Amino acid sequence: MSHPPKPERPRAILVSLDIGKARGAERAEEAARLIESAGGAVMATLRGRRDRPDAKTFAGSGKVDEIRIAAQEHDAEVVIFDQALSPAQVRNLEVALKEAGAEVRVMDRTELILDIFAQRAQSHEGKLQVELARLEHLSTRLVRGWTHLERQRGGLGKTGGPGEKQIELDRRLIGERVKKVKERIRKMAKSRDTQRSGRMRSGVLRVALVGYTNAGKSTLFNRITGAEVLVANQLFATLDTTTRRVYLGEDANIAISDTVGFIRDLPHSLVAAFRATLEETIQADLLLHVVDVASPERDEQIAAVNTVLAEIGAASVPQLLVFNQIDRVPGLAPEVVRDACDKILNIKVSAFTGAGIEALREALADAAREAHRGSLATAA
Repeated sequence: MSHPPKPERPRAILVSLDIGKARGAERAEEAARLIESAGGAVMATLRGRRDRPDAKTFAGSGKVDEIRIAAQEHDAEVVIFDQALSPAQVRNLEVALKEAGAEVRVMDRTELILDIFAQRAQSHEGKLQVELARLEHLSTRLVRGWTHLERQRGGLGKTGGPGEKQIELDRRLIGERVKKVKERIRKMAKSRDTQRSGRMRSGVLRVALVGYTNAGKSTLFNRITGAEVLVANQLFATLDTTTRRVYLGEDANIAISDTVGFIRDLPHSLVAAFRATLEETIQADLLLHVVDVASPERDEQIAAVNTVLAEIGAASVPQLLVFNQIDRVPGLAPEVVRDACDKILNIKVSAFTGAGIEALREALADAAREAHRGSLATAA
């Protein structure tokens, strides 16, 4: 029995421009991985540098001509900018490319990430949060007179997708839908608050895993809990928060949550929409900040995560740095690094091989016992 051929992935041209000071190739590589995660195929990457964005097309006329040539050469369906573009810039680019003979869709970084989130959301709340972010993003496009919603398509130009329809609405209807979605999310958040209050009364240490996307959080979560959360070598493989209770010994119970991964320049609309989910982070007693120790940009990734934590009001929650993926760094061994006062600064582990996991569990058990003693003292 023959199987139908798999549909060809949308062909994309990636445009990554350094604005002001140069940022190197790592950002362009991350953008390519985002496109792959969205289901697209990067046919060509166009890089360049500008002192400031061009007001009309962001890229300037010379770069637009390069984009046209690449799009025609590779028969591309979409051009993706690894920056946030204004509605006018997107429209001007599409018009300029069409007039030059390359009829392609133009997307910016925000819309690309929104597409990925739309494909990955599994829970009802997650889908509502993505819908909210997409509607609010779309409303900014309507300000410029884009009174159609034909751009609300998933999968890099493919019609359909989670929560997406070929609809025509005006700003008033979008506003009404936003209100309804926000109210449904508020009710779900209230239900979660009730569940969270139960955990707080039980004296269980609340731990949240945070980190840059693809740092290995879900693999680490599975190692600690014995759960089977989806693990994939993709950006934003996990969107919906998963929480498990773990017994680590006498007076050492924790409730650990795996949360959505962060990324630099995460669209503000997504941070706002996923605030209910991220409240597991805000309300945590301890954050396990998981870092890909093998990444050459780990310091920048740590800073990006801390920026989002500050934005959602979680900057003051105690952190324990977990340097993960030591198996990818030759000569790096599992280790618990402490300061002169015996406070743990970081723990080096490999969630993939299990190296160092027992030491991490012991550190969590110690934290849980300390929290338990504190709750007993408060009660007394």
